[in-house]
Amino acid sequence: MRFDPALYLCAVLIPAMVFAQSDAPNPKPPAGFAQRDARYRIQPNDVVEIQFRYTPEYNYTGTVQPDGFISLQVVGDIKVGGLTLNEASAAIAKQANTRLRDPEVAVFLKDFVKPHFVVAGEVGHPGTFDLRGEVTVIQAIAMSGGFKESSKRTQVILLRRANREFAEVKVLDMKELMSPKKIQEDILIQPDDMLVVPQNRISRLEPYVRVGSTGLYALGLALVHP
Repeated sequence: MRFDPALYLCAVLIPAMVFAQSDAPNPKPPAGFAQRDARYRIQPNDVVEIQFRYTPEYNYTGTVQPDGFISLQVVGDIKVGGLTLNEASAAIAKQANTRLRDPEVAVFLKDFVKPHFVVAGEVGHPGTFDLRGEVTVIQAIAMSGGFKESSKRTQVILLRRANREFAEVKVLDMKELMSPKKIQEDILIQPDDMLVVPQNRISRLEPYVRVGSTGLYALGLALVHP
């Protein structure tokens, strides 16, 4: 488990608050957004290898910067963060075309940010956890130290990315889900999922929220003290 200061702050603040509907308009996800793009998109801290077929002297291997850029000898700074490998290849070839004749570029992923999920709020050990194999919601709660006595187990929030801008919000009744009749319906965790175990009752939640630029989810809600 990796320590994340932003997550720790989130875990400290959320239990002391009630989730209430914001006065701002509910963000509307784009049409047809529910099918998440399964192709891997390059992220900061990924290690990429760039190969120029006819001009190997321009080949490059390095780490993607926090802002998503890499710096290549032949094209200078170019943003590859958020692109698939094929999209990055095309973008680099297009920019290199100003100096090279019909360049052929291939982008390979040498190392990448490992799949992970987050558990925050009223659990024993909130944090970020590597996702190895199949992990269910019940198992994720157990991995994070289990529920505290102060947790609101009937209203656990599951935030799941739908695309780069939006996350779907689900409220889970863990008491029911952990019952003998319902345990077979336990939900598999997906990469980037976030579970929030609140202390207080949730008054209202929107079905979709925007994803925060920090990597944590911007709930898009007004958080007020009870």
